[in-house]
Amino acid sequence: MRNLYTPIPMLAILLAALPACNSRKPPANDGTCDPAAPECPAGRVCEPFVDAVTRCAAPVLIVGRVVALIDESPIEGAIVQAIDINGAAVGTSGTTDADGAYTLTVPVGRDAEGRPVNGILTLRVQAAAFQEFPTAIRPALPLDATTAAEAEEGWVIENALTTVALIALPGDTSQLGSISGTIDAAVHAGILVVAEGAGAAQVGYSDSAGVYTIFNVPAGTYALTGYAAGVQLESAATAVEVGETVSGIDLVASDRPLSTVSGSVQIVNAAGGSQTSIVLAVESTFVEAAARGSVPPGLRVGNVTGAFTIENVPDGHYVVLAAFENDNLVRDPDQNIGGTQIVRVEAPDPATGTLITISEGFKVTEALGVVGPGPDAPQQITSATPTLEWNDDASEDGYEIRVFDAFGNEVWSDEIASVSGSATVTVIYAGPALAPGMFYQFRITSFRERNAPRTAISTTEDLKGVFYFLNP
Repeated sequence: MRNLYTPIPMLAILLAALPACNSRKPPANDGTCDPAAPECPAGRVCEPFVDAVTRCAAPVLIVGRVVALIDESPIEGAIVQAIDINGAAVGTSGTTDADGAYTLTVPVGRDAEGRPVNGILTLRVQAAAFQEFPTAIRPALPLDATTAAEAEEGWVIENALTTVALIALPGDTSQLGSISGTIDAAVHAGILVVAEGAGAAQVGYSDSAGVYTIFNVPAGTYALTGYAAGVQLESAATAVEVGETVSGIDLVASDRPLSTVSGSVQIVNAAGGSQTSIVLAVESTFVEAAARGSVPPGLRVGNVTGAFTIENVPDGHYVVLAAFENDNLVRDPDQNIGGTQIVRVEAPDPATGTLITISEGFKVTEALGVVGPGPDAPQQITSATPTLEWNDDASEDGYEIRVFDAFGNEVWSDEIASVSGSATVTVIYAGPALAPGMFYQFRITSFRERNAPRTAISTTEDLKGVFYFLNP
């Protein structure tokens, strides 16, 4: 199976063949420094050491490429960021050159010899004419800074995961523009910026310096809003002409109070899972059919078994999603009972202000297990007619099958009757031809209809059953 990031096996082979280190080892450190005003020699950075002293040391670098998923052609002008476990951008951002190459410098703690001792990071990539990365169904796999190799220029992380393959947007993208600006607030890194206006909402993220760019913006008038836990910003407005690059649209801090969203979860008929998570997705980015949207950094709570609270919520309209992440649980799909509908909230609430309580608890149930493709992570397929397989629901009268592309568009649906005598159910995809270089997800809903109306019982999980098609 080809790697999610690197669709061409030869590229992974070439990367793996790179030498682990050069003959020259970076020095342990070059003396103490003040992180507030570092004065390190050229080619050195001010980093914390295990003895709690900051010293000048050789940098930790992430080196890689950004390419098109369909043919591995380089993408020039893509913006690459390193993201920490809290979703915040750290270190420098990079812009790819004509070969799709980039280099990032990232802050990492050091041991007494100057070696990286911590730092789990992921990558975020945006580019004109391509879908951003990651997305809900394309997770970013973690990079461990402690695996960095010694080299003359510093400690280098370069492997198959640092080559990121992007999905090309459909249609003519030549007339799309962009919007950029700066987040002027105490916390300004990793802010989700949403442009709402013509057509679907467009998104971008600010880098460690607070600079953001939103690519692929159709001509029109837009309102721009920034989202992250604990950050309240004023919105801004702008207009974009055909193919125009608009800059200087800054979002400044606001003193309006933040909100708190509370509710409860009831987990029923779920032998396979005992706790779940709740996230807030920005409503304008939410794709109803695929039930997914952009979640701002920090607007999540995990390990939920009953009551939950999400604090420090900035103003906005949100969709509250229960059991969105892979935990063997799903929101109960039976729309005939309470606690199963999609929930939307406004912060602050027009009636209750900044304290927002979801009155009806979420009902969460055990998910249908995905056998393949994509039981655990996105999986490459080489057949244009893949076999979709999932665990049988013994109490069902049939199954509804739906297949979505990476943009949330439904490309095929079908229905089959009850299956017996087998632990799993298989169906061969029979929809329109799969597009090379595209990600897809299949979703299954089991139903019972012996007593009208039809009742949905369970579904496969929101982020499983993901596959991408490449010609063999």
